[in-house]
Amino acid sequence: QVQLEDSGGGLVQAGGSLRLSCAASGRAFDSYNMAWFRQAPGKEREFVLAISSWSGANFYYGDSAKGRFSVSRDNAKNMAYLQMSNLRPEDSAVYYCAAGRSAARVMLPSGYDYWGQGTQVTVSS
Repeated sequence: QVQLEDSGGGLVQAGGSLRLSCAASGRAFDSYNMAWFRQAPGKEREFVLAISSWSGANFYYGDSAKGRFSVSRDNAKNMAYLQMSNLRPEDSAVYYCAAGRSAARVMLPSGYDYWGQGTQVTVSS
């Protein structure tokens, strides 16, 4: 079992950058795909991007992340990160990190068993 705690959200101006962190506790962190999702008020949870388990050799990008966001992991520290740049007001949402082991559903919420509590990102225009 894995417990996740995400952090690093805040208020940033459009065009700015922000790095979110996800701290994991529990066993076998490196065996989990790590993903970031986001959810804005009144909208469904949206896939942002993911990094594969173990060495993190594979990346999966949602449309909103392409060219602006990146994901990384540090297995030695049980950490995952979401680096966001060129932020836009429409990026405002609660961002969640998630851990799962499904290769087939790596871009779906159902592919993840463990979730952080969420961290708010607000981008002002």
